[in-house]
Amino acid sequence: MANPMPARAADQSGTATSDAIVEVRDICKRYGDIEALRGINLEFERGKLTTLLGPSGCGKTTLLKIIAGLVPATSGQIRINGKVVTGPGPERAFVFQDFALMPWATVLRNVGFGLELKGVPQAERHRIAKHYIGEVGLSGFEEKYPHELSGGMRQRVGIARAFSVNADVLLLDEPFSAVDEQNRRKFQEDLLQLVEKERKTFLFVTHSIEEAVYVSDRIVLLSPRPGRVSQIIEPNIDRSAAPDVIRRDKGYLDVVEEIWQGLRQYAE
Repeated sequence: MANPMPARAADQSGTATSDAIVEVRDICKRYGDIEALRGINLEFERGKLTTLLGPSGCGKTTLLKIIAGLVPATSGQIRINGKVVTGPGPERAFVFQDFALMPWATVLRNVGFGLELKGVPQAERHRIAKHYIGEVGLSGFEEKYPHELSGGMRQRVGIARAFSVNADVLLLDEPFSAVDEQNRRKFQEDLLQLVEKERKTFLFVTHSIEEAVYVSDRIVLLSPRPGRVSQIIEPNIDRSAAPDVIRRDKGYLDVVEEIWQGLRQYAE
């Protein structure tokens, strides 16, 4: 495999693209006396996967939830497709770290629940739900309940549910943190296939530098609290090679090391 192009540091304003579906403008967030985020300005390009990365407590999940409309900003504005966000909306879907499945509902109903809320007829929502259950590798488990599934399988249900509502923007909060390393790597590969196939916009939160470099078109590094944009890196990984080749490639490893050197001062 030829070495991928070296990582490129993008404009730290985050406004490097004119095809932005998500615009973050001067976002600040306070919880009482605690300033969680300060002056965040970013744009997220349609059809790309951007990862938010930084030390614990830097506001990654807070920013993701503000974009989702689940948490109000103290000041600033979020726009999706040019419209100001005032709360959750159908153009966004959130994948929670803790799965957030309904324990009393089958896999089929959990995946189709967003469609049920939208009033989609049962036959149609079952068709769509079964399609995405298959896409995440869970065909045959439609009638199982969450307690009958492994942690990795439950997370796949959450991802299928997010895809089923056909949202433009998918927000994933550490979706693979609860699974073992073997499944985590498989999920990363599956995620890249879904990104390529679905052409959605993905905003991804992780604590793993290696994971961020492997899956991302762009990585936004946030500073310690109050979280600010400290650097934007574009890994430029050539993903046409086999996964094990990519993970051993010097270009990939150099980007991982570059990010680690930027973050190591904040390690506890």
